[in-house]
Amino acid sequence: MLIDLGSPQPKQREFLTATASYVAYGGARGGGKSWAVDFKAVVMALAYGGIRQLILRRTYPELLENHIRPLTTKCAGIARYKDADKTLTFVNGSIIKFGYCASDQDLAQYQGQEYNILYFDEATNFTEYQFRTINACRRGVNDFPLRTYITCNPGGVGHAWVRRLFVDREFLPGENPEDYVFIQAGVRDNAILMASNPDYIKQLEALPPDLRRAWLDGDWDALSETAYFQEFRREIHVCEPFEIPAHWKRYRAIDYGLDALACVWVALGEDGSAVVYRAIKRPNLIVSDAAKEILDAEAPDEGITDTYFPPDMRSRSRDSGRTQLELFAAAGLRGGIASNSRLAGWAALHEWLKPMPSPDGEGQTARMRIFRTCTELIKDLAALQHDIHDPQDAATEPHDVTHLPDALRYFAVMHQRAPVKPPSEEEERRAMLADAKRRALGGHKSNRMV
Repeated sequence: MLIDLGSPQPKQREFLTATASYVAYGGARGGGKSWAVDFKAVVMALAYGGIRQLILRRTYPELLENHIRPLTTKCAGIARYKDADKTLTFVNGSIIKFGYCASDQDLAQYQGQEYNILYFDEATNFTEYQFRTINACRRGVNDFPLRTYITCNPGGVGHAWVRRLFVDREFLPGENPEDYVFIQAGVRDNAILMASNPDYIKQLEALPPDLRRAWLDGDWDALSETAYFQEFRREIHVCEPFEIPAHWKRYRAIDYGLDALACVWVALGEDGSAVVYRAIKRPNLIVSDAAKEILDAEAPDEGITDTYFPPDMRSRSRDSGRTQLELFAAAGLRGGIASNSRLAGWAALHEWLKPMPSPDGEGQTARMRIFRTCTELIKDLAALQHDIHDPQDAATEPHDVTHLPDALRYFAVMHQRAPVKPPSEEEERRAMLADAKRRALGGHKSNRMV
């Protein structure tokens, strides 16, 4: 039986023939990245009977559109797709598995799995932690090649680690430079796309300057400043834990949805400085369990002055007729409502994190610092990106990194130099409608009801 996979173009051929342990392809839009991944996976499946391969995208819809549908069509007759476990099994026993990782919670599905070849399509949408964790599945006791292929564009939550390894080639101890190869390609290297869709390059040319440089020219410097908190530096904002003076006021700030509970504890000094001394993020908790998780994390004499909840927790459940605020109170956790203005909240947090000279004149410090033990908060603040629709706002994707920064935003906006009064019901209604519209245009879908 003959199947027609098409013919690779010169840059794609470089990718297909590369044999390094880690091969990266792309660096700009329109280079034919997903096609190259599919072609390579099928060729390897046919060449090595019994080989196991894993193709990854960040979300399942992307996986379905870019890989599952094209490959099941092209391989009809020589491979059978099983939707239950998302596998394409070839007549010679080779398997292509399709996977996704929208958040760290999805990593559990790869525990204990074994693959010979991995493909991270649009790798800059994965955090380095996700990449490293899934890459641990690459092993085997057979003679099959063990390789990891990635495709990428500048920007995204994984911009820094992809750039370090494949563009800047700055390696850590234990990383062998010979294992890493980068093949730069973009729309101008894709003659088929240029011929079939000549307007695509015009779309790229019409982008704002930084995106045009990144997505048309493959300039990795253009989006080096995509992190939302440009001022955040571990050497400035992260400190060793210390004993907090008993007279400092302590606060909680909570972000809650059925997908995740996030809570930060902040102590406020008499000099106006603040320290985040504890932070937790837990998935899939109902209100009573979420409240217990928070209270169990505290000392009996913690002495919390106030707790801040997001405004949408005053919405009533259709089933119970009670608000989440009431449910938290029934579970022993009471508090007030924080301002719902995202931009005001982020502006306040920027001010808290703004570097300033140290009192001793040596180096810099900030009004807010974070205990080194708050590892997830530190990681998420560094990973938060700008919203491409509104540069003043933070992106809501990857959603997993937004929960703890949102909680910290509630504290920040309630403790500005000029305190913010709680929103009126009309102000809250308008803000929630605007937030829902923004999410519909490109953000996540909230899931906060019980």
